[in-house]
Amino acid sequence: MSEVKDRTTELTSQYAAQVTGDLERNTKELDRIGGEIQALQEQLLALQHDHTVLVNLQQALGGASPTAEAATATVSSVPHQGVASSKPGKPKKTAATNAKTTASKKTEPKQPASKPSAAKASSAKASKPAPEPTLVEVIRGYLRQQSEPRSAAEISDALTQAHPDRTVKTTVVRTTLEGLVAKNHAQRNKQGSSVFYTAPAAQEPAAS
Repeated sequence: MSEVKDRTTELTSQYAAQVTGDLERNTKELDRIGGEIQALQEQLLALQHDHTVLVNLQQALGGASPTAEAATATVSSVPHQGVASSKPGKPKKTAATNAKTTASKKTEPKQPASKPSAAKASSAKASKPAPEPTLVEVIRGYLRQQSEPRSAAEISDALTQAHPDRTVKTTVVRTTLEGLVAKNHAQRNKQGSSVFYTAPAAQEPAAS
């Protein structure tokens, strides 16, 4: 019995010594953290004081901005901490989870862009208005329809009546007719002081 009692006393002494050592370390850690918290509180008070001074200066210079008011509310809402208390944090995502998420995002199939149907394309082409004939084509067509020579003024008047939406000037018509004569696409006949134009006797294919 005495041996058991001695063994129990020895274990009790060991546990007491261990608890005493742990308590001393805990007390030192509390003192250290408390000192850091006190220093941080002093820094916070200094920052709040500086912030108040800056806000007052801003108001004196041109009025406080919403950003400054929001910053004031944020700083004033920070609680003063006494003794740091440890709280369990939220579990962080592991590297494997992040890798799976990244892989799933990369493997998501992209939806192909919708292409216009052939019917829409053909209808769009069909809806385009036909290009208007050039003045050269209009004059050549008019000369082919005439059985008698016509002057530049007569051709200009006829084209103005046939195409009221186009501005046809006699000088432009005369210049165009001279160009057709130079290319053998029209013939020029001079009668006194007047000049008349007709279509060529033998039609030549238009130059490409």
